[in-house]
Amino acid sequence: MKLAFSTLGVPGLPLADVLRLATTHGYHGVELRAHPEEPVHPGIGLAERADAVAEFKAAGVEVLGLAGYARVAAPGDDEPVVEEIHRLLDLARDLGAGFVRVFPGAASDQSREEADATAARRLGTAAEYAGDLDVRILLETHDSHRTGADAIRILGPVGHRQVGSLWDVMHTWLGGEQPSETYAALAPHLGYVQVKDIASADDTTPVALGTGVLPLAECVEVLSRHGWDGWLCWEYEKRWYEAAAPLEELLGAGREHLARLLNDSA
Repeated sequence: MKLAFSTLGVPGLPLADVLRLATTHGYHGVELRAHPEEPVHPGIGLAERADAVAEFKAAGVEVLGLAGYARVAAPGDDEPVVEEIHRLLDLARDLGAGFVRVFPGAASDQSREEADATAARRLGTAAEYAGDLDVRILLETHDSHRTGADAIRILGPVGHRQVGSLWDVMHTWLGGEQPSETYAALAPHLGYVQVKDIASADDTTPVALGTGVLPLAECVEVLSRHGWDGWLCWEYEKRWYEAAAPLEELLGAGREHLARLLNDSA
């Protein structure tokens, strides 16, 4: 498996510094948070995109994917949501990224059936465009659909290879799902896996990998046992927790922890 980290852990950091951290600590790739607060987002021009590609190439680091914020199950018209996904896909194509992340984002007053159908319809519409660009759209286990069992209610009806799943290990655990159950649900659709660690179920402040409560060893063991050979991406949510320790101080030990888990499960 290859290792990456998300720029959510180093909000607003220039790409040169992000890539320095990746190369210094031995990460193979970076997940870019595609938000206007960041150096890379759908609003940048072609020249800025080309510059970013050149920086990644020079560093020998891959752009794993773009973490977007489209909410595919949210109420409202389909067109703005599909257009938002298309803009993410265009940026991913220009950067050479293989994936874009979207959220479920259903509203609390939506029925489960309506939310599932809305998300499946929008993802199915965007899938053809994604196929033309050779980029996969990944639905993250998050918010209204935090478990693999939730996500598969959307992914199953879509039934398109360009639409898959992004397994966020925190949300599936908080949703009461065991790693083996999540893998069984998502395996046919799995794009990559977001690893992290938190203080407790009641305190989701990010902590160093291996020092919290999430079942990271079990997740890696399940993936290894089934021969899955994709990406593990450390999403350290520093952007939302200002008091959390700086990710820069944790990256080296985090990579070593993931390497140990991979070695132990080999």
